[in-house]
Amino acid sequence: MIHGMPIDELLLVTAIASYVIGALALFGFFLAQVPFLRNLGATLAIIGALAQFAQLVARYEISHIWPLLNLYGSLSLFSAMSVAIFVIFAFRYRLWFAGGFVLALAAMFLTYGVTWNEGVMPPVPSLQSYWAKIHVPIVVTSYAAFLVSFVISALYLVRYYVERRRGAAMMLSASVEPGASGNATATLSGPNDGVSGWLASLPTLPQLDVLVYRSVAVGLPLLTLGIITGALWAKEAWGAYWQWDPKETAALFSWIIYAAYMHLHTRNQWRGLRTSWVSVIGFLSIIFCYLGVNIWISGLHSYKV
Repeated sequence: MIHGMPIDELLLVTAIASYVIGALALFGFFLAQVPFLRNLGATLAIIGALAQFAQLVARYEISHIWPLLNLYGSLSLFSAMSVAIFVIFAFRYRLWFAGGFVLALAAMFLTYGVTWNEGVMPPVPSLQSYWAKIHVPIVVTSYAAFLVSFVISALYLVRYYVERRRGAAMMLSASVEPGASGNATATLSGPNDGVSGWLASLPTLPQLDVLVYRSVAVGLPLLTLGIITGALWAKEAWGAYWQWDPKETAALFSWIIYAAYMHLHTRNQWRGLRTSWVSVIGFLSIIFCYLGVNIWISGLHSYKV
């Protein structure tokens, strides 16, 4: 306890503050391309993720209960892993342009998770298994990878539609004023052209598409392994590998979407715009599987009271 605040709460506040300020800094970098803002945002992202991992360890040391057995702990790991995967990708592939969006989402999910903090409660018998320390981290990490792919996919779609609109405007201007296409190009793609100017700092559409693919390539094997370990845990806890519980069905549905993404990405006519939409739909299915099923639908995995 530091100055009257438990160490786990202090670490939690540190993480949320780091994500919020870091998101603002990286949004600033996205808009202004100031290296200082990128470095500040990167530092705060790392501090926030480390604070979260330390907070999960502290909670375990304080309570001696595995901290990932409720929605609060699960969302804590989800936000931490989302930032950690983003940081790894950012250093490897210069992904800092997406940092503001990733950190903002991490802060939102973490803050929402705090509302589910019910204090220290012993887990129900079915959760008192070594599988809890294997299955949950794997599945949550797959969700985190899909969050990163979702952010990049959304940026791909924004850039694609802005460029298409800009191209249409250039063609219209050229047809109305023959010989003025050069001026139209300069006007529409200039640095002060609002959103168009900001998006000009992004990687090209093919480069964004590759980044989406690489992040999905991290998430899908983990989701596959998560479904397998979940089935093994279900066999131990409930006597059957698969019971078509809403959570199991939703997880399978998400797996099919991302498996379809990987297959469709091998087809040139699907790669890019269409697969980016598949990635976005896939993440929406993940959110439904993760939160919608657990909160709003009764089942073996439900958090409903």
